[in-house]
Amino acid sequence: MTPYEQRPYRPCVGIMLLNRDGLVFVAQRIDQTAEAWQMPQGGIDKGEDPRAAALRELEEEIGTAEVEVLAETGDWIHYDLPPELADKVWRGRFRGQTQKWFAMRFLGRDEDIDLDTAHPEFTAWQWVPAARLTEIIVPFKRENYRQVVAAFADLLADPGA
Repeated sequence: MTPYEQRPYRPCVGIMLLNRDGLVFVAQRIDQTAEAWQMPQGGIDKGEDPRAAALRELEEEIGTAEVEVLAETGDWIHYDLPPELADKVWRGRFRGQTQKWFAMRFLGRDEDIDLDTAHPEFTAWQWVPAARLTEIIVPFKRENYRQVVAAFADLLADPGA
């Protein structure tokens, strides 16, 4: 086993935010030169409950927590960062992330979404059909997103499955 493979996964949450039409919220990362969209996600603080972390992350990343929690994945879903990226982020401590995913219904209006937060992570956002998620996400997260779509397929307008 290589040193990279011996690294643990960073505990994290992911949020599949759905609008009233069953479309999925995605945002363009601020730190990417290439087009890279993703659903909101973020680390779990020490001692923090995953559901609380998910609500906190929404507030921090998109400026609102006007949501209702619909479902959560039973299992944690992980992904590996490419080794060259893993060496740069999180001070090289992790090989990727293991995520507890939550499906949430957005209860607010589009105007309630505000990417100009205290620590902006995104430059733009849109609602997309779930079938498009694996097209617009970075390649190393595609399998992760396939699993999330499968887990929440009954909640989606067009799961693409």
